[in-house]
Amino acid sequence: MTAYKIDPKLDLVLERVIDVPPELVWKVWTEPKHLMPWFTPKPWQTVDCEIDLRPGGIFRTVMRSPEGKDMDNAGCYLEVVQNRKLVFTDALLPGYRPRDGGFFTAFVTMEPVKGGTKYTAVAMHKDEAGRKTHEDMGFHSGWNTALDQLVAYAKTI
Repeated sequence: MTAYKIDPKLDLVLERVIDVPPELVWKVWTEPKHLMPWFTPKPWQTVDCEIDLRPGGIFRTVMRSPEGKDMDNAGCYLEVVQNRKLVFTDALLPGYRPRDGGFFTAFVTMEPVKGGTKYTAVAMHKDEAGRKTHEDMGFHSGWNTALDQLVAYAKTI
């Protein structure tokens, strides 16, 4: 299922087994009303989300800081495999329109395992500086916290 080769100089990886089935992980990743409660590590919040779940379709979130500043993040899906894989990037806008300032491409895979899902998120960067910037922004703590929030939220629906 993996169509990428991890390069430790360019990529950041989060891999964990979680006790939520892949179908539920998929649901909370692909429906705005279910993505917004968990997607941004608290005390930040996701206050808006737009999803057109198809290659070239929009994946957009608006994250709000504790101080009330909104950050609009738009990109597009590159690959969508129901209940198994989402690939999206902020380097392209919907319809694959190139944009300035693109930061990364993400692969999120959901592999069924006994008792849940092997969840893998890979953030691919074009250069080592981009990778370091993302890591310094708190990739590991932020994406792990968001995953903890995803698991807790998924168990409520």
